[in-house]
Amino acid sequence: MSFLDHLEELRWHVIRSVGAILVFTIVAFVYVQWIFTHIILAPAKASFWTWRALCQLGHVVGKAELLCIQDIPLELQSRFMTGQFTITIVSGFVIGLMLAFPYVVWEMWRFIKPGLHLRERKNSTGAVAAVSSLFAAGVAFGYFVIVPLMVYVMVNYRISDMIVNQFDITSYVSTVVTLVLGCGLLFQLPVVIYFLSKMGIVTPKFLRQYRKHSVVVILIIAAIITPPDPISQIVISLPLYLLFEISILISARVEKKRLREEEELARADERTA
Repeated sequence: MSFLDHLEELRWHVIRSVGAILVFTIVAFVYVQWIFTHIILAPAKASFWTWRALCQLGHVVGKAELLCIQDIPLELQSRFMTGQFTITIVSGFVIGLMLAFPYVVWEMWRFIKPGLHLRERKNSTGAVAAVSSLFAAGVAFGYFVIVPLMVYVMVNYRISDMIVNQFDITSYVSTVVTLVLGCGLLFQLPVVIYFLSKMGIVTPKFLRQYRKHSVVVILIIAAIITPPDPISQIVISLPLYLLFEISILISARVEKKRLREEEELARADERTA
């Protein structure tokens, strides 16, 4: 295919991806009231799944008075004339993007796949499923763990009793979206390390050598995307570090397989010579 043919092929993949996002965005816009009540605003309620699970754990360990949340005094307001309408559109688009994410990844994979060698295609089997699964896991972790903690800490944090916490709806939604999408993207670390290892850019030796540095980087990332309290930072830092350790194992496996293939090719060349 010529360069222009490649561009034409890419254009149609992009068009189909954007179309899928728009379809899910329209569906989200139609059911926006239900989505806001039962999804976006749900983590700010004491009846949310995370708080109920934490309360059940409190009864099991005998610390119900500490782990059971009775009320979250969150007050939201819209201070701009177009605030609620704008946040409705933004929320619908973000939800459409998250729902269409597996399809978008699949479309991009369909564009890249024909340019790969047969061996590269076999080695990349399940890439779409891995990316989609990690993204879903990251979104779920951000939504069920990070967002409730963030809401609870920020609502109850006060410098002085003279200051009342009244948050704007745009601030609340943008924070929730940032945390959820951020966790979804951060959970792609093993996939990124896999492809970098395939290209020989990253090695397990390099990752092990800079393991201590990675801890500092992870803590900085956690401090950026979480509220300023140590509990939230630790909660997100632990799974990120676990993903880093998994990435080292993935990189080691990729390097071992690549070296074995290079040895087989070298032996084949020797036999041919």
